[in-house]
Amino acid sequence: MKKISLIIIALMIVLTLQTNSQNIKALKEKAMGTSEILGAGATFPFPFYSKVFDEYNKIKGVKVNYQAIGSGGGIKQLTSKTVDFGATDAFMDGKELNEAGKPIVHIPTCLGAVVVTYNIPGNPKLKLTGDVVSAIFLGQITSWTDKRITSLNKGVKLPNQKIVVIHRSDGSGTTFIFSDYLTKVSKEWESKVGRGKSLDWPVGLGGKGNQGVAGLVQQTPGSIGYVELVYSKSNNMPAALIKNSSGNYIEPTMNSVSLSANIDLPTDTRVSLTNSNSAQGYPMSSFTWLILYKELNYNNRDYKHAKVLVDLIWWLVHNGEKYAQPLNYSPLPQQALKKAETILKSVTYNGKPILK
Repeated sequence: MKKISLIIIALMIVLTLQTNSQNIKALKEKAMGTSEILGAGATFPFPFYSKVFDEYNKIKGVKVNYQAIGSGGGIKQLTSKTVDFGATDAFMDGKELNEAGKPIVHIPTCLGAVVVTYNIPGNPKLKLTGDVVSAIFLGQITSWTDKRITSLNKGVKLPNQKIVVIHRSDGSGTTFIFSDYLTKVSKEWESKVGRGKSLDWPVGLGGKGNQGVAGLVQQTPGSIGYVELVYSKSNNMPAALIKNSSGNYIEPTMNSVSLSANIDLPTDTRVSLTNSNSAQGYPMSSFTWLILYKELNYNNRDYKHAKVLVDLIWWLVHNGEKYAQPLNYSPLPQQALKKAETILKSVTYNGKPILK
């Protein structure tokens, strides 16, 4: 009996210590201004955001719960007001902004690129034009030995193999960038498919997210698909050189992606970089953005939560940029950073700027 009592007392001491520890942790978090921030959207920048949000949590104690559900989902979640910020690789168009009800701002965070990747013997480095890529994804070029491919890649041994097209099955900024480029360079693509985050694909198999497309391409001999540059790099997948508006075949690299943004940027940064007039720019490049309501006093959000959110994004576009390059993203050019700062300074709570 005495032994049982001692056990009960020991358990009570342990529980008391755990409770005190939790209380101390809660007080510490409160003192640090800890608040969980909810975000959802693009898979394109997911590796970058995962790293940046983890580092910010270590420094500031702010947890960011980010769900990579695709750009279309990010826009929907933000306008449904179920998250603090969305993330998209395709800037919101006029219709989407009107449907949001209140002004939404776009904060560029880094640049990335969409690459055409494939699975053929030896995975040689291929050269492709927009017309050829368009014809493949329209189902008009069905073999790797088609003359339109071989004529661009003289000396490269290509298999007499059927081409299997792989595309995204979900609403995606990656799809928007890819189709935006093809719409600019192919009249037939423009008339038959067009640009969008979700498309009515003429042929092919669908994979969810960049991860899904990358996985299907790796598993399917003779396949071709499109993924974000970081996914091709991290999975050791080939990426085709694409002909740009200056007639140059450009390899997707951090430098060629950055060069694509060497153009005049609008104040709101909502601009397409595909097929830009930069002579050495990779033609399927894009900013990726965080999106949030310009006025943050809604749905019972308090000032403290709004301040935590804005401080997080300010840190991201400044201190967080150093994590971009190691993950195969291009950091913001100075021109884009200055515009991001101005946009963030316009975000308000009760009509007053949050950043002083």
